[in-house]
Order: sequence, then structure tokens, then C-alpha cells
Amino acid sequence: MSEAGHSVSTDSDVIVVGGGFSGMYAVHHLRSLGFSVRGIEAGGGVGGTWYWNRYPGARCDIVSVEYSYSFSEQLQQDWNWTQRYPTQPEMLAYANHAADRFDLRRHFSFNTKVIAAHFDESTDLWRVRTDTGEKILTRYLVMATGCLSVPRLPDVSGLDDFGGELLHTGRWPSEGVDVSGRRVGVIGTGASGIQIIPELAQQAASLVVFQRTAAFSVSGVNVRLTPEQIRDVKEHYPEYREYSRHSFGGTMLRANPKSALEVSEQERQEQFEAAWNDGGFAFLASFRDITTDLAANELAAEFVREKIRDMVDDPSVADLLTPTDYPLGTKRICIDSGYYSTFNRSNVTLVDVRRAPIEAVTASGVVTTDGHHPLDTLVLATGFDAMTGALLQVDLRGRAGRTLDQHWRDGPRAYLGIGVSGFPNLFTITGPGSPSVLSNVIAAGEQHVEWIGNCLVHMRDRGFATIEPEPEAESTWVEHVNDVAAQTLYPLADSWYVGANVPGKPRVFMPYVGGVGRYRRRCDKVAASGYEGFVLTPAPIPHAAR
Repeated sequence: MSEAGHSVSTDSDVIVVGGGFSGMYAVHHLRSLGFSVRGIEAGGGVGGTWYWNRYPGARCDIVSVEYSYSFSEQLQQDWNWTQRYPTQPEMLAYANHAADRFDLRRHFSFNTKVIAAHFDESTDLWRVRTDTGEKILTRYLVMATGCLSVPRLPDVSGLDDFGGELLHTGRWPSEGVDVSGRRVGVIGTGASGIQIIPELAQQAASLVVFQRTAAFSVSGVNVRLTPEQIRDVKEHYPEYREYSRHSFGGTMLRANPKSALEVSEQERQEQFEAAWNDGGFAFLASFRDITTDLAANELAAEFVREKIRDMVDDPSVADLLTPTDYPLGTKRICIDSGYYSTFNRSNVTLVDVRRAPIEAVTASGVVTTDGHHPLDTLVLATGFDAMTGALLQVDLRGRAGRTLDQHWRDGPRAYLGIGVSGFPNLFTITGPGSPSVLSNVIAAGEQHVEWIGNCLVHMRDRGFATIEPEPEAESTWVEHVNDVAAQTLYPLADSWYVGANVPGKPRVFMPYVGGVGRYRRRCDKVAASGYEGFVLTPAPIPHAAR
């Protein structure tokens, strides 16, 4: 690289922003390829979502032995998971174990936030600035900032006026919170709300749940793993992982190839019951057309609704808890851990804020059109600015000073969910346009990191200075992502998949619903073709070498 005929040095070849599982692996893998790499993490340690989301009941919704790194056979063999669906403490312990095993901490700057990154066209370098005042030069910028990492506050007046304890599930205090004997309110009944509500109900004197949209939560069937189960998985990890890499969701889950509409009612009910008893996302795989055919989906949805009615004693409460206005699975389906039965407790009250909207939060509680609910603690389980929130928080500027916010004004645009046109040498891990949140995110992150690593080696070995998507390739991929989504039921719901939870956010279906295996094949084909759809520019020859 040169500037005014002089060599310009970099502080590191690669800056990785984010210390979650993808960021950790990016630092480890890119260093193993001979690049100098520095990680920057806003939190005080590794773990990403499992560092921040410490609320009671926080638990992974993908099976532990699959929601884990596959790149190290030794790590797979040495680590012993204790539960089918691990809790946040176990996930964080695993992240810390991996950080120690691969000596990652010394390559990270913690408690440091990247606030700006501008591409310098005169040097082909990224100029990165942090909230500590540090300025860093790097060739490549890898954004491993996570899909669900920017908490969203509800659009309710008076939050700052609340005189009690105000908490968000996505920023739970590390020291924990004791709500014993307290009057607690929870706004939000998505995944975090469904997990925390049963835990708070057991401690609080009273719990008021403010629900806008009822959620589908399927049977979890969480169990402790036996030594025999662990041994079996470890013996078969190679073939399990190989299957997962080419599966739809990046897991071992196999969908029933039959249609819900082509079998008898008895067979259909038996299959639903078997999938329910198996627990977790197996229910969405009970038939191949649950997420693509509205009639098939309605049969599955009604089965779940009947389960809700069976679990909730009061029919009027059960009706409020029963979703009827969007297809099953088109909002992130939740894994139940006693959520519905919690509303049978005498200290729990459900408030339907569609019928009685929240007017304001006051110093002493929450006011709805039906009256005042006095509270000592208010918990916001209101989710995140998903997929794009963390990327747009950074002042990212590409060629000609164009900001990422400008480029994404009508919705996120990224080629393969990895690169953005006009932003050379910028890579987004599990970005919009990739399977990301519709898959096993650790597996998705590994695939992205390895693809990026191969790309950087290709550039280094062939003397390329920059790589960026062609605008046409980016547009074609965005169109493909939309076309594939349109073949499913996902766009029918006002979900965070389309940004519906954030006022003013463009309504675009952000993840790629074509499946992990199909996506991997496309990425591999692009790389094998010499990075079709990308523009690679050669590095300038220094004056002294001419």
C-alpha cells in the first residue's frame, strides 16, 4: 500500500469487531492463516449474546452438542455438555473455555467500542476509531457484531420517570437481580419474555405480563445428557457435522418428507404428537410444508393452540395466549420451559395491551387504558434491532464517504450476506442475506469465517489489494433472497425478521431462507470461480520496485 509514494503500515491486517462465537473463531482462524488480527469487543469478556443476556431462564434453543464449535476435534472431545438445551451460564462457560484453550483474550481489546470506520481510498485501508479515542489502520474489517445485539426499548412514554428498578433482558446485571417479595412487570412475550416469565413468577410477590402479541412456544423437553448420549455423539461427530453443514438449518434435524395435507388425520396427529414429544424445532419439521403451505401450517398451528388450551386453566387467559393472526413459525418459534402453565399461578396477571394499550410508564408503575399497575421492578423483554442494528450503530463509510446507512436506506443490501458494494475489504459475518438467524448460528459463523479466510489467502497470494461486490451481483442476490422468502410463509408475519419491531425500519425479509446447504454450495461456487460477482483490484507497485 502507498500514500503519496510512501509505504503505509497497518496496525494489523484484520480488525474483527465482536467477541461472540463468530468473532472468537475469526480471530483464531485468521491468525492461523498467518494474518495479524486484533479483536475489539464492547463487553468485558467473550461470549457475545451469552455475555450480555444473563437474565433468569436464558437458554439456548438449539441442542447443545450441535450449537458448538466443530472446527476443533479436540475441543469437541474434551468438552462435556450437561443438558440438551444449555443455560446461559453453561454457554458462557463454554465460550470462556474456548477462549482459554486457544489463547484468544490477549488478541482482544475488551470494554472497547468501535464507533467509526472509514475506508481511505488513497491507501486502500480502513481507518477505525474507538470510544477510547484510539485510531487504528487495518487492511480488512470483519464485522462479527451479531444479529441480536442491540436492545430495543419499547415506544412508551415515561420510561425515564420510573422510580423502581428498570431492566432490559438484553443487558441484565451480571450480579443478578433479586425480585423476592416485589411487584414485577414484564413488557414483551417474545423469546426472552417466554424464558424469564416463569423464573420471575416463582420469586415475585406478583407478576404482571403486558402482552401485545401472543407467541407460539413448543414443547422443550429439556433433559440432562447421560454419559452414554455424550459418548455416542462424540463417536459420531465427524458424520454428524458433515450432515449438518449441508442440511437446511445447520443441525442434525431431519424434516419429514411428507406433506401434512397428503396423510390421514390420524397419521397427521400422531406425527404432530411425536414431534411435540421430541421437543424443540422438531415440531416445525414434522411435515415438509409447514412453513410453505398455509393450509398445512394451520393444521400444525391448531395442534399447538389445543396444547395451550390444555395447559392453561382459565379459558379466557388461554384465548389471550393463543396466537391466531400469523402462521406458526413465521415469528421466531419459542421453546417452552413452563411458560403457559405459569399463568395458572395466583400471583400472575396477563394484560392484553392490544385491548388496553399502555399509555405511559409512571414513577410507580404502568398505566394502561384499563388503569394503573403499581410495580417495584419493570422488565423490558422487548427484543433487539435485529440483523442490521449493530452494523448501523457504527459510522461505516465506504467509497466517496458513502455511509452504510445511506446504502441501506431502503433495506439492507449485501452480496451473500458477506460483502457490501462500495465498501471494499469489509466482511459481515452472518449478515443480512445469509441464513444466520434461521440456522445454527455457530455453524453459520464458522462457514463465513472459513470463507473469508480462504478469500484473504487468495488475495494475499495473488497480490490483490481490495475486494468488493459488484453492484449488479449484490442486487441479483438481494432479489434472490426476496424471491426465496416469497415462496414461504415467513413474510406474512410482522416479525423482527422483516424489521417490523422497529418503527421506521424498512420492511425487508433479511435472512436467507434457502437453507444452509444450498447457501454453502453457492458460496463455494463463487469462491471456486475466482470470486464471481466480486471486483478484485491489484495492489499498487511501490515506487522503489518499479
